[in-house]
Amino acid sequence: MIVGVDVGTTVTKAALIGRDGRAVRSAAAPSQLVRRGVEVEQDLEDVLSTVAAVVREVCAGVDAPVDAIALTGQGDGLWLRDADGYAVRPPISWQDGRASSLVEEWRAEGAPDGVMAQVFALTGSGLFPGSHAALLAYLDAHEPESLRRAAVAGYCIDAVLQRLTGTISVDASDASLPFLDVRSRTYVDEALELCGIAGWRHLLADPAPPHAVFALDDRGAALLGLPAGTPVTAGPYDLQACGFGSGSVAENDATMVVGTTLACQVLTTDATVRAGDEPAGMWLCTPDPATYLHVMPSMVGTAGVDWALRTLGLEITALDTLLADSAPGAGGVRAFPYFSGAGERAPFVDPRARGRLDGMTLSTTPADLVRAVCESVAYAARHCFDRLGLSGEVAACGGGTRSKAWLQIFADVLGTDIHVPREPLVGARGAALVAWESLGVDIDVEAWRADRDVIVPSPASARYDVGYRRYLDDLATARASWSRASAEPASGDPASEDRGATA
Repeated sequence: MIVGVDVGTTVTKAALIGRDGRAVRSAAAPSQLVRRGVEVEQDLEDVLSTVAAVVREVCAGVDAPVDAIALTGQGDGLWLRDADGYAVRPPISWQDGRASSLVEEWRAEGAPDGVMAQVFALTGSGLFPGSHAALLAYLDAHEPESLRRAAVAGYCIDAVLQRLTGTISVDASDASLPFLDVRSRTYVDEALELCGIAGWRHLLADPAPPHAVFALDDRGAALLGLPAGTPVTAGPYDLQACGFGSGSVAENDATMVVGTTLACQVLTTDATVRAGDEPAGMWLCTPDPATYLHVMPSMVGTAGVDWALRTLGLEITALDTLLADSAPGAGGVRAFPYFSGAGERAPFVDPRARGRLDGMTLSTTPADLVRAVCESVAYAARHCFDRLGLSGEVAACGGGTRSKAWLQIFADVLGTDIHVPREPLVGARGAALVAWESLGVDIDVEAWRADRDVIVPSPASARYDVGYRRYLDDLATARASWSRASAEPASGDPASEDRGATA
């Protein structure tokens, strides 16, 4: 058995997984997310305590030895640590918006010759406020003492790995954004120079080789209650692990992760950055050096629907009923799903992007409002997949897939079947699959893929084609208005947070 551990933004999950891909036992523990205006931070010790709690719970009373601990988790953000793995300042979440003004400068200045466009041409990665590039540059300007105290500027998974094994490393999937040439798996120094942070290059750990295996040291063994020397794998990070755990393992396979964010991704053997593409999204290394994951990770998925339900005083358990009470088209109500205070990062980057509801009348119902937001997230998914060039099978996972009615909207908007794994802990499952392969154990991947349900498009799909074209037209108009508003405070400024989403 392998213990797959998925260190999410607000919840850490673990599952004891066999070679057949089924979870025998599972556990979950919440972690803290500290918000101060646009600033979003975590506590490394709190995160480690959740990892220890879920691993100990799933391993309690298990007689058979644990073959490995397989780590995956949230990506991006900035987790600064010292040589012993302790945080030199609170880890900054990928949701953080303090660097929004800086990203706006990179996006606007001299486009298409600005920093963002040039870095994208070098690495295929779009820059956004919660990325390493923006956060390192922000701290360089406002908090350089933290950088001077640090031995490593990493991510969530490698922070946990360091405390469990004593090793400073990083999975190539995490390191991919925003400075890595994914084909050579080496950092592009010119990208660091463009962002003004070449002086901190020494804080970036070299990516681990594919299928690297580490081992619990005495400190990690004491934390987890497992024998020292137990194998540990660390990566890929959660977007990719969720894809593998959902059965997306072949070229052109696509995954839609409907979680706090909406991540749309496609496996490909071609990592060519096309001239003229808008700087957004990312290319990630995978455990196979010849295969890459092209990702468009929108900032808002279930978070936008949660906001709508909370604002209306409704519970998530009412979602399917609400969607049944409003017909496709939401009674004429149209929405933009850009509710994050940091704006949007895919399939376009704009820190000023904001959510919106249009077309309301006195006859508009709460069900119409909720359906409009759900439809807008589905339109965002189609927009992302249009950028990615969707041509293969689509799998879906994440908390949003618990709603069959919302899944039907996704299938109708995308106009394709959606395959949903019956095993819900797909992140831990995907990490375990990579761990089995890293240990040299043969796994029947096709058997893992077969354990899925299928949602097929309904006749409403044709109506959503019309709605999607209107969505794109509305978005083009909105983006022009956001650009005209450039004289206002950027979303990283405290004054802007009070404006929130417009309705």
